[in-house]
Amino acid sequence: MLATMAALLLTLVGCGHTDEEMAAKQREIDKLSADLKTAQAQMAEDQAKYGKAQGEIGDLRAQLKQAGIDSDKLRQAVSEYKQRSEQLAAIEQRFRDLKNRLDKLTQVGLKVVVRNNRMVIQLPGDVLFDSGKDELKAGGKDVLAQVAQVIGSDATLSQRIFQVAGHTDNEPYGGGPFKDNWGLSLNRARSTLLYLITPKADAPAKPGAKPVAAGKGGGGLNPKNWSAAGYGETDPIAGTVENQSKDDRSKNRRVELVLQPNVEEMLNLNNIK
Repeated sequence: MLATMAALLLTLVGCGHTDEEMAAKQREIDKLSADLKTAQAQMAEDQAKYGKAQGEIGDLRAQLKQAGIDSDKLRQAVSEYKQRSEQLAAIEQRFRDLKNRLDKLTQVGLKVVVRNNRMVIQLPGDVLFDSGKDELKAGGKDVLAQVAQVIGSDATLSQRIFQVAGHTDNEPYGGGPFKDNWGLSLNRARSTLLYLITPKADAPAKPGAKPVAAGKGGGGLNPKNWSAAGYGETDPIAGTVENQSKDDRSKNRRVELVLQPNVEEMLNLNNIK
């Protein structure tokens, strides 16, 4: 801009011009001079802001250092938090997919719910067993066969770990072969598990194993992926352990197939609807 103003002055001095032309050139020079001052002022303001920002950054670093927080470590922590958040989002999506697969069981009247941060298939006890018994009814076997079909035919579900959990109502059980509700719930879980892992009737017998007798086949699921547990009356889904209506007791007599999460899948499944 200074060079432009100098050139204008030389032009005015070296050549003859009218007063009007001289005035126009002077106005142009004055405008350029004003623009230069404005630009210099803006530059000075920007430099001041930059210096102030640098000072604030320095103060923040000093505060972080005083608080025992290293800025590099803080950036690393933020990066790790972001990575963990992405991992949790992927795990949550995986469980959504699993629930969508299990929801096929609702077509046979079963419930697939999230309870105690576990994904659960609920099987009504009265459908599976007669009162006080641990022997599966024919209708119960039909239901379990459909469950086994859904799980066994799905490449993802068939590789997951499940626990069969037996539950009773709060009516005392005594004098029978199972001693108490603990024994009854555990034996019902065991009977359910044994049916699910028994080879199918049409499955080829393994070397050295007896062929499955006609009408004695089961779900054919991998026994390595299954376990059994009995909870007695201690974990009701209706009423309380102490107080249950007739309807409550009917709901509490049940067997649950509980999908077990892997260690890296410990997150809040209640977000899955």
